[in-house]
Amino acid sequence: MRVINFDHASGYAVDERVVEEMLKYLREDYGNASSTHSFGQKAKHALEEARKKVANFINAESEKEIVFTSGATEANNLAIKGYAFRNSRKGKHIIISAIEHLSVINCAKYLQKHGFKITYLPVDEHGIVDLEALKEAITPETILISVMHANNEIGTIEPIREIAEIAQDKKIAFHCDATASCGKISVDVEKLGVSMLTISSNDLQGPRGIGALYIRRGIALEPILHGGGQERGLRSGTENLASIAGFAKACEIAKEEMQANAEKMKELRNKIIDGVLSGIEETMLTGHREKRLPNHASFIFKYIEGESI
Repeated sequence: MRVINFDHASGYAVDERVVEEMLKYLREDYGNASSTHSFGQKAKHALEEARKKVANFINAESEKEIVFTSGATEANNLAIKGYAFRNSRKGKHIIISAIEHLSVINCAKYLQKHGFKITYLPVDEHGIVDLEALKEAITPETILISVMHANNEIGTIEPIREIAEIAQDKKIAFHCDATASCGKISVDVEKLGVSMLTISSNDLQGPRGIGALYIRRGIALEPILHGGGQERGLRSGTENLASIAGFAKACEIAKEEMQANAEKMKELRNKIIDGVLSGIEETMLTGHREKRLPNHASFIFKYIEGESI
């Protein structure tokens, strides 16, 4: 029986080309990148080559701006908590959108318990952040803004460049969770103007349990994991080389194939949206009709629970 998965937004199968790349580091080149002998240095070289590929994928200025994490949740924690605690002397006010992923929302709640003030930005009926509300929310105590690139539940793409310009004008750091958008639309940190950016391997058809945080040069963070000082001291723990290599391969594939895939997905997305809205009564599309991810369609079906569908 053929199975069609309508929930790829929460998890993707790993690309076979990624699996092949990973096997080499599981079976042969499995050295510890922190070891000084030749076996370890071979692993170190592979680690840094992977870092270059991830940096290239998002057009980072340097591979040194990439820190590998266990996934998007840890990257968001490192960005939000790490920046807040390292820069609390500058102020203790943080602004996030009201529709952020729980890994950002719960970081904000945690920081509230430690003396930080959090402002939750409202969004319009399409899920787009209110830029005027953002400007009004900024105070002399504001040190960080965090808004996701695209929402993983409704697919809406946020005006990240405009938010970055507001943040830059006020000399405020800006973190962007690009988990849902990487590999689906162009994510260029130079064009977007972000200070930090979260990437997830899983959403690129790479392995689960690996991700990265882009940290623009000059941004200082407090580490939230302590140990042997790996990842420039920001994320201690022996690097998961096989998964990192797979993550980097997934970035390479996405960079090459993203545009063609996006066109195909957009056509299918529109077909589903038009079909559902015209064929099923009491149905509403969530998110913006045009400013949405090419692979994303989500609906509200009135009078029925989601689990029953």
